[in-house]
Amino acid sequence: MAIKDITMDPSNFVVLADYIPHIIQEIRYHSTYNFIGERIDGYEEPVALLTKEAARALKAASNEAMVLGYRFKVFDAYRPSSAVKQFVLWGLEDTDIRMKPYFYPDLEKQEMFRKGYIAKESSHSRGSAVDLTLFDMKTGKEVDMGGPFDLFSHVSHPDFKGITEEQFENRMMLQHIMVRNGFEPIDCEWWHFALKDEPYPDTYFNFPVSSEYLKR
Repeated sequence: MAIKDITMDPSNFVVLADYIPHIIQEIRYHSTYNFIGERIDGYEEPVALLTKEAARALKAASNEAMVLGYRFKVFDAYRPSSAVKQFVLWGLEDTDIRMKPYFYPDLEKQEMFRKGYIAKESSHSRGSAVDLTLFDMKTGKEVDMGGPFDLFSHVSHPDFKGITEEQFENRMMLQHIMVRNGFEPIDCEWWHFALKDEPYPDTYFNFPVSSEYLKR
């Protein structure tokens, strides 16, 4: 799908923690621990931003998870178009493979685009997609999903059966919670969900990940 609109307007976006105070955030692209190995362009704060519609739906999903004894842990939410551009340019650079052992051990860079792990136009940039997992309030640990966030591998496909029954059930529990509350999964990443009725299906945003920017 071609980009129909690119805007810097954050007027319908919110800080996710304002909607879900108990949410855990580990915004990987604000850190150096990600598949590129450096902070990603546009990530000025380690904070999750979403459209109001997506935040409301995620709050409902989070409430359901809380009843079951879990909190949500978010790795990424809104992602500026400039960050996606950085991903694409990185994919063209053959020599920079410093994080390969951790995030794409069995793939060459360009395979990640062909197999759908990295998109040249990301749903995250439309403001209503989120990457997350479950955090067990009883154990104080992330739930075992059979593979970590941003592992670009067939192991990360939600329906991958080469994991334990418990790990698979954990993936399905997260997926069922999210789907019941209006989100759609994708077939290659157990952690990725996008709001089914997203408010900006043809708009890609490019303002920084910054709570201060939302106040302007």
